[in-house]
Amino acid sequence: GVAPMTGMNEADRLELTRGILSMLDDWDIAAKDQLVLLGMADAPAREVNRLRDSRPLPDEPDVMQRVEHLIAIADALRTTYPFSKRMGKLWMHKANRKFRQRTPVATMVEDGIVGLVSVRSYLDCSYSWDLSGSKG
Repeated sequence: GVAPMTGMNEADRLELTRGILSMLDDWDIAAKDQLVLLGMADAPAREVNRLRDSRPLPDEPDVMQRVEHLIAIADALRTTYPFSKRMGKLWMHKANRKFRQRTPVATMVEDGIVGLVSVRSYLDCSYSWDLSGSKG
């Protein structure tokens, strides 16, 4: 049960932005790729520093949807590897048969929102079950 991300106030969005970026740092994701994952591929790489300092992520449905997936992925990794942050990071950078031998990071960067959903579904069985159930 994640609260909807849109309509947050500035302070909340700033906090969310910092949290997301530090999470992506923990996963060893390059600045340029962080922007891609957040749906800001067109932004210059230095935009990441602005986001870190004082600028919240844009309050756009696409960006917020991606943030929601990324948070769910982080939660699922914590559930999968409750005692090791490092294992989660290793998993993110390990080629996976499920993603055509790509790493989860590459899958998310290359496939956009579809990649985020694939990685999330892989980690979070209840989420993929919801997906298949609602297509009925």
